Amino acid sequence: MSSPESEVRAARNETARTARRPVVAVTGAASGVGALLTRRLVESDEIKQVVALDERRGEVAEAHWHVLDVRDPAIADKLRGADVVVHLAIDLDLGTDPAARTAYNVRGTQTVLTAAAAAGVHRVVLCTSAMVYGALPDNDVPLAEDAELRATAEATGVGDLLEIEHLGRRAPRAHPGLNITVLRPAVLVGGTDTALTRYFESPRLLVVAGSRPTWQFCHVEDLVSALEYAALEKVEGELAVGCDGWLEQEEVEELSGIRRMELPSAVALGAASRLHRLGLTPSPAGDLAYTMHPWAVSGSGLHAAGWRPAWTNEEVLAELLEEVAGRHTVAGRRLGRKDATAAGAAGATVALLGTAALVRRARKARRRI
Repeated sequence: MSSPESEVRAARNETARTARRPVVAVTGAASGVGALLTRRLVESDEIKQVVALDERRGEVAEAHWHVLDVRDPAIADKLRGADVVVHLAIDLDLGTDPAARTAYNVRGTQTVLTAAAAAGVHRVVLCTSAMVYGALPDNDVPLAEDAELRATAEATGVGDLLEIEHLGRRAPRAHPGLNITVLRPAVLVGGTDTALTRYFESPRLLVVAGSRPTWQFCHVEDLVSALEYAALEKVEGELAVGCDGWLEQEEVEELSGIRRMELPSAVALGAASRLHRLGLTPSPAGDLAYTMHPWAVSGSGLHAAGWRPAWTNEEVLAELLEEVAGRHTVAGRRLGRKDATAAGAAGATVALLGTAALVRRARKARRRI
């Protein structure tokens, strides 16, 4: 039987625990990773309240919703009282006009960072990608989290992500007292559609001769749990998120059962560039680098804080293959069943399409001589 003194102490401890629980705001909360994180946070005993912001109301009724565009300066009023903001309102859709996508992503991030500082928020969590490290032949395997960011803006959305990181690094200088945490997931899988997930929708895996790709995945559930860690301020700084280790190209081919098609670098890159320039594919040639060179990362920061991925690379690859089953892609462009059958017979890869175009041009040139 408890004494009155112990009951008072327990009440004080509970009051203190409640007072320490943060109010967390999530942008982009109505769909994708934002919706999954919002659901996870409202179910957490460590979170006092979740403020959800998006251009439409999501399905998590327990959150406190505000419907607005993150580029609207009025967002500052909606963030008042929040301790942490997790900014996930970022557009990386392959179908979005690149200029419009960049304008949205950069302006949205600028507005959220400025609004958070004005509202007295002390931490903003940004989510970019491990792609910002760049895929280069001389990369260490794995890359340290503090490795130099050597990516360029040649791949889908990477220029936007680099600018978002630049804004995040500059924010504490412009707004003293505002802290920034950045999470960089590996190849994200789980209801996602990217140039890298579409790589597995082709009947052959394009392999550039002489390349040594490594594959490291991040299941969306693991990203959400890592974002929760960041929201609870169990980690800080710039952190990579992904499965432990990586898979070599040969392992990916064995596990997937998809055979390779190997081509010289000049042919593959030239074909990809030409097809994208003609508007036939959504993916620029720069995306190929991430299937050619290593960019697996160490997750030492999260591991040191006690976080561990629940998924292995093998498990995530199996889920990805289930998700893309029945889809048909040529050079990142989705095809209907009839077109896919025809393209499949011809090879159905950027390499074959590019080779065919180059052969036709060479033949025409010879005829002119």
